[in-house]
Amino acid sequence: MSDFRFFHTHRTWEDWCGMLLGMLIALSSWFPAQTSHELVGGDRGFVVLNTITIGVLVFGLAQLEYVALQRWQEGCEILLGLWLIASPYIFGYFDDGLLRFWHPSLGGLVVLLATLQLWQDWDLSDQEMLKHGR
Repeated sequence: MSDFRFFHTHRTWEDWCGMLLGMLIALSSWFPAQTSHELVGGDRGFVVLNTITIGVLVFGLAQLEYVALQRWQEGCEILLGLWLIASPYIFGYFDDGLLRFWHPSLGGLVVLLATLQLWQDWDLSDQEMLKHGR
C-alpha cells in the first residue's frame, strides 16, 4: 500500500509554490502572445491592476503561511483564486487574448493548492500550526 501521509501534512514547499503562483499571476499581464491591447468591455488598466493586486495578495498570503500558519490565510487564497477565475468575465476579456486561459488556469491552481493546504490543516490545533516550518 502507498503512504497517504503526503496529503495530510502541510509542507513548506507548498508555501513556496503559492509564492511562485503569486509572482506568475502578477506578471501574467505581460506574458507573450497577447492578441490585442483593446478589451471588449473594459479597460486594460483595470485588468493589469486587478492582476497585480491578486498576484501580490496571493504572494503575501503564501509568505504569511510560511511564517505563521493560520486557516484564514488559506480561505482568503481560495477567494482570490475564484476571483481570478471570474476576472475575464467581470472585466470583459473573456474572448480576447491568452489571458482568458492564463487567469482561470492560475486561479484554479491557487484554489487547488489552498484547498489542499486547508484540508491538511483542518484538524491541527493552534499550537501545532505555530510549529509549521520549524
